[in-house]
Amino acid sequence: MHKSFLLIGSLILAASPALAEKPSSALSSASTPESTTAAAVTAGRAFLATFDAASRPKVQFAFVEKKFGTLIRFRRTAPDQPVAPVTGEQAKAPVRRGPGMGPPEGFIGEQYGVGIWSNYPVSDVLRPGLQMGQLTPDQKAAAFHLLQTLLSAKGYQKVQDIMGADQALSETETHFASGQAVYTIAILGEPSETTPWMVQFGGHHLGLNIVIDGPHGTMTPTLTGAQPALFKRGNETVRVLSGENDKAFAFLNSLSATQRAQAILPYQVADLVQGPGHDGESIIPEGIKGSTLTTQQKALLMEVITEWAGIINTTYAAPHMQEIRDTLNETWFAWSGPTTHEPNRNGSSYYRIQGPHLWIEFSPQGVGGDPTLHVHTVYRDPSNSYGSRWFTAQ
Repeated sequence: MHKSFLLIGSLILAASPALAEKPSSALSSASTPESTTAAAVTAGRAFLATFDAASRPKVQFAFVEKKFGTLIRFRRTAPDQPVAPVTGEQAKAPVRRGPGMGPPEGFIGEQYGVGIWSNYPVSDVLRPGLQMGQLTPDQKAAAFHLLQTLLSAKGYQKVQDIMGADQALSETETHFASGQAVYTIAILGEPSETTPWMVQFGGHHLGLNIVIDGPHGTMTPTLTGAQPALFKRGNETVRVLSGENDKAFAFLNSLSATQRAQAILPYQVADLVQGPGHDGESIIPEGIKGSTLTTQQKALLMEVITEWAGIINTTYAAPHMQEIRDTLNETWFAWSGPTTHEPNRNGSSYYRIQGPHLWIEFSPQGVGGDPTLHVHTVYRDPSNSYGSRWFTAQ
């Protein structure tokens, strides 16, 4: 959790005019995994073709097959100095404290090969690749086209809303990197219809790890978040992650008093349990088990899950969604915090959904003065982290 956010004084902030011009929705609704991958490969190669031989190594890296991601720490040697990764004995050394130095344990990220993602800003946890502000107009258009091809229309809009919120935050003169221009894109591997490759895109409050391997595609782990969760885009008021909030409250409200007593934890959860750096870990399930839910309640729970599982292209999402449905009886839902929220505003309650093929957390953050305006979420598949089921020896 980022410890150095500025307080946000107003509820609704104005986003950059550039963000008012939303790119078009997803370009294709390919009906087969093979055609979806073919479109993704074409878009990936088109993006890389906008770079010459000298600049391409800045955005394309090797894809290294691994079972899980690993924790990586970044620290500063002094205030106002760039961060650098620390490992081994360095990570155990005492940390000099001061403004901008970060938490005692350092700034935390998760690394997969060359790829790195985090809930911290890009000035605190370095991402590989090039920032959007470093791209030419043609390169930026090709990058967004690639994202549109890989994501569902709803997922692509969610990404734009998260970036819009961060752009609004950047106009409060933050002392860390924020705004649309610092979001970073990288391709790991070579876009291919037969071998695995990965697109990593993100920045503050967004970490997409999209792995394609032949007809398969996954986007776990993924981090989504928002600060501020309410902002202005032109004349439109945008509430980021509203579906994740409203659908969870709708599910909670469908539970009987007995079911609520099972679902609501007897303690407060203040942050992500399996955020960056916790890949491959497991915890004992808590809350209410899916096998005790009615058919209607299961449908409402699936609506919540779809807010994450439905970000990726619908063709890639379908098999994972079916796995989740098939194991819904073994899936658990746990809640911590208030059971109501103000209309048209996110709440301040934490929840998690845990199953054989699913880990979701929704965690409002106290940093920033108002947890309803600042949230972190994480989405994992413990059975297929980074698509490892398809290419890593089990």
